[in-house]
This record gives sequence, structure tokens and C-alpha cells, in this order.
Amino acid sequence: MKACIHRGATQIGGSCVELEHEGQRLLIDLGLPLDADDDSEIRMPVSLDVTEGRLADRSKLTVVLSHPHMDHYGLMHHLPIGTQVCTGQAARSIVRAATPFTGQAEVSLEGPNLVDRETLEIGAFKITPFLVDHSAYDAYSLLIEAGGRRVFYSGDFRGHGRKAALFEKMLQQPPKPIHALLMEGTSIGRPDSKDFLYPTEHELEKQMTAAFQDTAGLAMVHTSAQNIDRVVTLYRAARKTGRVLVIDLYTAAILEATGNDNLPQSSWDGVALYIPQSQRIQIKKGGWFDLLGRHKSRRIYAETIAKNPEKYALLFRPLHMRDMSEAGCLAGASYTYSQWQGYWDSGSYDKVKDWLMLHNIPTHNIHTSGHADPTSLKRFVGALAPDRLVPIHSFHPEKFTWLYPEVESHADGEWWYV
Repeated sequence: MKACIHRGATQIGGSCVELEHEGQRLLIDLGLPLDADDDSEIRMPVSLDVTEGRLADRSKLTVVLSHPHMDHYGLMHHLPIGTQVCTGQAARSIVRAATPFTGQAEVSLEGPNLVDRETLEIGAFKITPFLVDHSAYDAYSLLIEAGGRRVFYSGDFRGHGRKAALFEKMLQQPPKPIHALLMEGTSIGRPDSKDFLYPTEHELEKQMTAAFQDTAGLAMVHTSAQNIDRVVTLYRAARKTGRVLVIDLYTAAILEATGNDNLPQSSWDGVALYIPQSQRIQIKKGGWFDLLGRHKSRRIYAETIAKNPEKYALLFRPLHMRDMSEAGCLAGASYTYSQWQGYWDSGSYDKVKDWLMLHNIPTHNIHTSGHADPTSLKRFVGALAPDRLVPIHSFHPEKFTWLYPEVESHADGEWWYV
């Protein structure tokens, strides 16, 4: 079995790994780099030209999507029609639900479902997925076996979210032996100490609850609707402070796509649906009336929020700014940023910053990473005890020796034997 990191050996996002054995190919993720707004000028990490000999027989190519984040699936719409895609059932639904809202081209996602610790046999490969704790819902690590060799692809994971028990289960029941571990190292290279620990999602819930209690008006939290753990955190903090969590149609569609009735839904007590003006235009243009019909039972309007803003917590997106301003919902409001700091520092939200200053709205930063901290990475690799640790999804592969002695780095595009 041979392996190649097409993209991700020295960067975070845009992940793409290929395995090959006996002429059959397995592509793990095909992501859009984090610093790309679209793929118009992005180099494809792997050739998908069906006229080339290696792809002439489409049956010899299978794609595995580890989880539904754009930096892992954002280039998958370039796949040849009919390509078999293995991923979680909920992950498929989330990608399909998000596509109309993100403007991303539709992705062909037909293929077998990944199910926790159930082995799939695809040609020469055996694939065993392991459900992991991550900010993306339905995320997996992958054990790939072929030709008597075993590769473990960590995907993106952590040990401090609401599914932290999955991380501990992995440490207690590691799949051994592992000949090569491709492990993410997003947190490697932080200026903090190697023993740095990210706050848990439960600790964030306490912080959010306190922030809501200290807010006299509307509590706005800027986070991703696809960060399901964070949505749960907001819902629980809202309930503890007597507030209703206000979501938009995009968030309602993502929550529905999880297929999990134990997660907050648009029909729940303590949840309300608000459709911003720009989204109302999308609904009309796209004819999304069936989607709206499924979620409108607890719909409210900006005028309702304006009357009693202290009763609401808004899962904020920039498209809310104009609506909240014009309806007079901002007296006593607060804003909490709960996403990756890189977006904020890069200027992606400069218009939000200007809007907050204009309305004199106090800001807070309450967030934790979707990725494992260095301490958890060290525990993870120690439990799996691979023959070789191969860095991926990190800007600092040279620092992986902090974690494990047997580190073997490979450049993007370099083929190597497992």
C-alpha cells in the first residue's frame, strides 16, 4: 500500500490524502483551503481527469469524506459523476442541507454509509470508521487496511467537546497495530506551553450563561450553525437564563439534517425561528417554501424581539445586522464572538466590527477549538503507539517530535510506502 498527502502536509485545511494498492485508489477528503473564498483559482491537489489512465476505470476510485467541513469536502464537486463516496449518513444530509445556503456547487454523495466501528470492504481496502469528538457533527477517524498494512487517519478530532467520551474510548480501546498514523496537529505551534488545555464545552456553557445574565437586552452570539455542540451550548445557556434561542432557516435546516431528535430543533420550546430579509429573498428566489413550511411553527418577527429583547438569545450571522438595527432591537444588546480567531483577525468580519462600534455594543470572546490541544494529541498518539507518526493538517510538522519520537514527515505530492 502506498500513500500520498496531496495537500495538508504543511498547512491546515484543504486536506486530501490518497492511498493506492493493487491499482485501486482511495481518496480521503478533498477539501477547500481555509484561506480560499471559492475554488476558482485553487490548485486541485489531485488530478481527477477521467481521460488519464489512472482514472480511466472509475470503479477503481473511492472517496471517503471524514466529516462535513468545507476544508475537507469543498472541492468534491469536481469528482467525476458516479464516483463512490463513503461518509456518515448525517454528514451527507448536512452537506446537502448547507449547499443551497452556501452557494457551493452540488456534491455527488452516493455510496456506503460510515458507521462507528463497522468495517467496510471496498475492493482491496478495509475501512473501519471511528466516530470522534469534533466541532463537525458525524465526524470520523479512519482505519484503512490493505496488503497486510494498516494506516490510521485521525481526521479532525478533540477530547474536550460534548462527545469527549468517544476520545476516552479510543484511548482505552485503540486499534492496534498501526503502521502509520496520519494525525492532525492544528494546535501544534501555539505560543503557549505544550501543556496548554482548551476549555471544555461545558465550561463554555457556564461562561455563556454568565454573559447572558449580564446582558440587559438581546444577547447575540456569532458562531457557526454547523458547530452542533455550540448550538447545544447556546440553547442550554438560554434556557438557564429564561431566554429563547433564535435561529434562522439555515440553522434550522442543519439541525434537522442531523436526524437527531435529541438536539434542539425549530419546533422545540425555547427555540424560535427568525428569517432575516436577505434570507427571505433567498427563499423566494429558490422556491424553498417546503423547507420554510417544515420550520415555521415557532416563527417570530423582528418587531417581537424589539418589544422584549431581554427574552432572546440570537445565533448571530452578519445578515442579521440590518434587520436588528432597523427594528430597534439593540438597546442593551451584547455580542459574543464564538468562532476561530483567525477569521476575526484576517478582516473577514470588519463590517461586523464597524457595526458593533456604531451601535456601541460590548463584545466578548467565548470559544473553544474544534481540534485537540497538544496534551490530548500526546495522549492520543501514545495510546495508538504507531510505528510512524506522519504529520498532517498542521503548519508546524517539525514540532511533532514534542508528541512522539517516531515522526516521519512527507511533503505534499510525495508517494511513500506504508
